Amino acid sequence: MEHNRSYRRFDESRDISTAELEKIVELCRFCASGRNLQPLKYRIVNTPEECGKIFPHLAWAGYLTEWPGPEPGERPTAYIVQCLDEELTGNPMCDDGLQLEAITLGAVSLGMGACIIKSFNKNAIAECLGLNDTLAPLHVVALGVPVEDVVIEAMKDGDIKYWRDDEKIHHVPKRSLEEILVK
Repeated sequence: MEHNRSYRRFDESRDISTAELEKIVELCRFCASGRNLQPLKYRIVNTPEECGKIFPHLAWAGYLTEWPGPEPGERPTAYIVQCLDEELTGNPMCDDGLQLEAITLGAVSLGMGACIIKSFNKNAIAECLGLNDTLAPLHVVALGVPVEDVVIEAMKDGDIKYWRDDEKIHHVPKRSLEEILVK
């Protein structure tokens, strides 16, 4: 868990195989599912052509307002697009979060890093990937071998905003245990 951070810069020369991505997605099969409905489906993306089509439709870091996202050479080499099968339900319950955590933990266990992206052009992503009308993209998980350091630190003065220093180290403030425990 301590190494499962949101990484946004990757070594673009390091490919991720379809087999590795399938291994990660398979973890979702073992997650709990509300009503055991299992309504989530996944589209794997790992070709340079498809990755290039997806990248322009993603928003990268809300608090880093001057940063347009990773530069060429530091972009993801794979994506896993989480979709809701609307033929099964219109509500994923909490399945999406449970399975996203499984995906990111699986990625870390294989030496990768990931960033869960909720802010993206859903229609453009669906069109790029040829998704049918009943598969609604919920999240895009960007994947690759990280080339950045992410540091967890104590929150100061209630400031939750992550930031980058001059060496491009990504700092993420977290609340203390005492602050999240209700007594």
